[in-house]
Amino acid sequence: MKPPMPSMKRAKALSACLAVSLLAAGCGSAAQAGSSGNDAFSFAIKSDPGLLDPAQVQNTNTYTALSLAYDTLVHAGPDGRIVSGLAEKWEVKPASVTFTLRRGVTCADGSPVTAGTVAANVAHITDPATKSPAYGVVVPEGLTAKADDTAGTVTLSTPEPFAFILQSTRYLFIVCGAGLKDRAVLQSGTSGSGPFRLTSAEPNQSYAFARRDDYAWGPGGATTADPAMPGSVVLKVVGSEATAANLLISHQLNGAQLAGPDRARVTHIPGVTTADQPNGTQEFFFHQGKDHPGSDPAVRKALLQAVDFESLGAIATGGTGRAPTGLVMAPKPCPGDTVTGHLPAFDPFEAATALHAAGWRLGPDGIRAKGGKKLTLRMIYGPSSGETMAAAAEYLAESWRKAGVDVRLRAVSDAAYGEVEAVTQDWDVDWAPLGVTLPTQLLGALSGPFTPDGGNFAHLTNETYEQLTAEATKLPGATGCALWERSEHALLDSADIVPVVDKTVTIAAHKATFRITAGLFDPTSIRMTGGQK
Repeated sequence: MKPPMPSMKRAKALSACLAVSLLAAGCGSAAQAGSSGNDAFSFAIKSDPGLLDPAQVQNTNTYTALSLAYDTLVHAGPDGRIVSGLAEKWEVKPASVTFTLRRGVTCADGSPVTAGTVAANVAHITDPATKSPAYGVVVPEGLTAKADDTAGTVTLSTPEPFAFILQSTRYLFIVCGAGLKDRAVLQSGTSGSGPFRLTSAEPNQSYAFARRDDYAWGPGGATTADPAMPGSVVLKVVGSEATAANLLISHQLNGAQLAGPDRARVTHIPGVTTADQPNGTQEFFFHQGKDHPGSDPAVRKALLQAVDFESLGAIATGGTGRAPTGLVMAPKPCPGDTVTGHLPAFDPFEAATALHAAGWRLGPDGIRAKGGKKLTLRMIYGPSSGETMAAAAEYLAESWRKAGVDVRLRAVSDAAYGEVEAVTQDWDVDWAPLGVTLPTQLLGALSGPFTPDGGNFAHLTNETYEQLTAEATKLPGATGCALWERSEHALLDSADIVPVVDKTVTIAAHKATFRITAGLFDPTSIRMTGGQK
């Protein structure tokens, strides 16, 4: 089964919501004695969460906010291992998973959370009238739910085998109580069974959540009984990382995530602990459509030989990146390193030799040509990533210019990117981080119908990848990992996708410890270690 991505623009936007700039964090150590359960934990988010309906999430910060108030059937531990949530156990088959729910789970309004509650959530998201951006990306297309409230079980099924049907449910926030009956409640409120409930919302300023003292069904059975847990959580909307850093340094925040240069300011500051965590892979693609230079695999590989990827990655991340190890963000369901040894070594001489052998001869103007046509690459990238992205694009262009390529850079706004990438398609190289959390989420982008009819925006046709993923999709979870890893090898060996560097984000904490994974808080991990001052 290849669950299609109906819109590559939609898929990328949702992938970004899941993880770009909010991927994984573990700050500090165990909570210290002496903190009070009445303390408030304050955390900076970069923009307003907006609409709070879990079925309509299109904002990274919305996921962060909702993870405080909602539960999912299962959770992912720091090592990627699936642990219990609302479900205490599960049975996985190639095209279904049956969950046995915990007894005694209640919504914030006191109403019970049942198998029927879960089924109603699935029915709402998969209803075409809902137009949920999660459908077909996070929630597999064709997903159905059958509840048995007497047995306390709910079975989720797909029309065909779907390898990560279990793992995909870690992003399915379960709405309960009043919000399940009236979605208007979720415009600016929450209606979940999570360990915190929204008590006040001041758009573009702050969102406050109060702890539920009766909560006892968190990851692995976690509760809110620890006295070091905060009595409330306040998410403060802080659009500037410089301002967030100032608030941390002045001890007016307990936590923030910094991806830019201000991260250096909070490192080694007394009272502030920091940890760097992966934050998505920077990658680019060659357009392989007819008459594009990238349609020739020999040209693609030669162009990669002309690039020093270690230097390119350092420039793209301002020296804070790490060597990439795969196409899926941490915590990966298949933990192997699929990148090392599958990108050509930097060798400008071999690059020039390969381009010459492919028929591209160096002209008197220093530009290669073949059949009277110059070797031209039109590269697009998003300027919203900041100065380091622009510098990386220029470095990449200069590397190819030295090989005799006419490179034309074009910074495309976020608003126009989908149109240029998928509709007009006037590009040859696309710096396009996908940011996926499951291998199956890549299928619609890397195989299947080409844009604008499908999500395959680079017009890739890799038969080995398609065969391996077709087999892997039939195997549940980790049993198919060897095939998924080989499928990534097939893409890299053919230069169909080029992972450059893994970005990192600095997680900073002041007198608190917490975990946040793939954009989602583990709320029961939050501990105060001595108060706000």
